[in-house]
Amino acid sequence: MIDTLTYQQRRAELARRVGHGLVLLPGHAESPCNYRDNCYPFRQDSTLLYFSGLAVPDIALLLDCDSGQTTLLAADPHPDDIVWTGPVPSRAEQAARAGIEHHAPLSSLQALVEQAQAQGRTVHRLPVARTGEATGASAALLHAVVALRAVKTADEVAQIEQALHTTRDMHLLALRQARVGVAEQAVVGAMEGLVAARGLRMAYPVIFSSRGEILHNHHHDQTLQAGDLVVNDSGAESPLGYASDITRTIPASGRFTPLQADLYRVVLKAQQEAIALLKPGVPYRQVHEHACTVLVDGMIGLGFMRGNAAEAVERGAHAIVFPCGTGHMLGLDVHDMEGLGEQHVGYGEGNTRSTLPGHKYLRMARAVQPGFVLTVEPGLYFNPWLAAQWQAQGLHTDLIDYGAMQRHMAQFRSGGIRIEDDVLVTEHGARVLGPHIARTVEEVEAACAGAE
Repeated sequence: MIDTLTYQQRRAELARRVGHGLVLLPGHAESPCNYRDNCYPFRQDSTLLYFSGLAVPDIALLLDCDSGQTTLLAADPHPDDIVWTGPVPSRAEQAARAGIEHHAPLSSLQALVEQAQAQGRTVHRLPVARTGEATGASAALLHAVVALRAVKTADEVAQIEQALHTTRDMHLLALRQARVGVAEQAVVGAMEGLVAARGLRMAYPVIFSSRGEILHNHHHDQTLQAGDLVVNDSGAESPLGYASDITRTIPASGRFTPLQADLYRVVLKAQQEAIALLKPGVPYRQVHEHACTVLVDGMIGLGFMRGNAAEAVERGAHAIVFPCGTGHMLGLDVHDMEGLGEQHVGYGEGNTRSTLPGHKYLRMARAVQPGFVLTVEPGLYFNPWLAAQWQAQGLHTDLIDYGAMQRHMAQFRSGGIRIEDDVLVTEHGARVLGPHIARTVEEVEAACAGAE
């Protein structure tokens, strides 16, 4: 767990970094599905959660950077509410849990902000994470929050690893259940049930699909067929809201075909070499480009591409099979802090986003630091729509064998391979977090057969 002193220290450091004025951190309200009293499961704004640990709706923090005083703004429960909710903590009790000495009714927030502005004081706000609205956001506050949340403490790493233990069990369950003739939804339901039975929640909607070339495919409407490869991208959230994010690729037949095994080993090699490159000061863009080069080199060896691997990556030709990025930050958000702006979180000063295919979707380019937790997730995706489009345009015909691509897609119904792990950057290198989850061809096939 994370103790009260930690939240107090985080707020003190935030005030020090921002320097002056007031910091306003609003929490989330309940979000109705279709009418007021039928709501989606509540999830607190991650930044407010980081600085308070309070996972309740309709609260806000007001931090005075000049005096160091923090005020919790919340409504005391109405006596009538007890009929529907049972007893809930008072405003004073919530403030005490977070180590906050001052509290006031949430209804007074607007007056407090207007009073500060009338006195000529700056009120610092963040972009609105749920909408991406950045009008009026404070650069000083944004940079301070990103800098603090990016570096994970030992307690935060422990939370991520706690989530990963449940995620390991989810993936083992899927490896055993994903078989020819089984509905994708049945396996998804089993994984979600395992998580729910432990009183936890998913960190993001499950991606479990034999159409893995569709990168964020949240449909589970296929029945598995012989020769299918199933991309299982799923992760549990810890009790304090920290995410895990793991992908494994499952042969529905229980064993990979020889070509599938060769392709899988290419992806695994790219992932292992990318992880080995991670150490403080290394730009993640460099890690991505190396992973791409390994993938292309493997595709050349298997006859799908030709020419020089480094040149193919430089020209963006690798996007025919790997159009996305190699990873992203992980923490209280599965794509940590991206709601505050991917440019600030994954790029920072001096890093610009490429417009080339295979590079433009890279979420993380900046140099990594000790305490960063990142996903490393290279993949190969055989997308018939993308291949047809590129071939019709005559793109990179000197580097891509479109005939080989088409033959493979006709045989295996398109699909994809992705291998993803969560990695902590240490003082001298990197460490894969959590318990080991079957990763090699041999380990995956053994797990499919029922081995641990």
